[in-house]
Amino acid sequence: MKVEDVKTLAALIGAVGSDHLGRALDAALKPTLDFDMSCIYLFRFNHNAVLIHDGYHGSVPQSTLAAYLRGGYLLDPFYVACTHDHPAGVWRMSELAPDSFFSSGFAISRDIHPCVSSHHGALIEEVGLIIPVAPRVAVVYSLMRGAPGGTFQPHEMDALKTLAPIVNSLLELHCRLRHSDCYAAPDSPDMQSEDAFVEILQGQLTETQRYIAKLILQGHSNGSIARVLGISEGTVKVHKHNIYQRLEISTNTELYRLFINYLTRAA
Repeated sequence: MKVEDVKTLAALIGAVGSDHLGRALDAALKPTLDFDMSCIYLFRFNHNAVLIHDGYHGSVPQSTLAAYLRGGYLLDPFYVACTHDHPAGVWRMSELAPDSFFSSGFAISRDIHPCVSSHHGALIEEVGLIIPVAPRVAVVYSLMRGAPGGTFQPHEMDALKTLAPIVNSLLELHCRLRHSDCYAAPDSPDMQSEDAFVEILQGQLTETQRYIAKLILQGHSNGSIARVLGISEGTVKVHKHNIYQRLEISTNTELYRLFINYLTRAA
């Protein structure tokens, strides 16, 4: 092992349990992988997201970050993956996102999606290391690259996968030291929708309708919702019609706007 590698590893170990771990990880990865921004979030089902590291370099408005932390994270494919016990590893956002995600209100909204807000909708890719720490709880270390830099190439993904075991161990230990409460017993595995959706959707929907509204907001098409629930697309359309009636709206766009307005007004 090279002297510089030893120094880097020592700096990483020394940063565990402190507010400097994210910056130390960024510095360690930069020589291997070029990225524009980074962030580390702790995601736990039915609990607010925790921002462990802000590597947005001041390019994300505080109002956007506040709205994301208040509830925007509920639509983030990485949050959804973590709270469904997705396997650990290095994943592209595109590998986790539902079929209509990239045309969804969240994906294109500068009000609640930090990546869009920070680069005017031009961020071409986000990759994340998912580190499960407990049932329905995981840490995600995300790296983002803007359009001028192109996509993360296979050799870069391979390099990140090679370094992943070290990053995983450091962040898991960090959580044990700084976020021990995340190891508490998880909420009921039967819960389909987080309490936040009840409040955001004004408590006007049945449990099934709330779950379908959640899937719409997260970027699922009618066909995808039908597959998730094991029902026909026709039944999905009936549920959507009833949801729209109860919320006094008529389109998915209005549903997104209702969600975004709640978050930005509350933020």
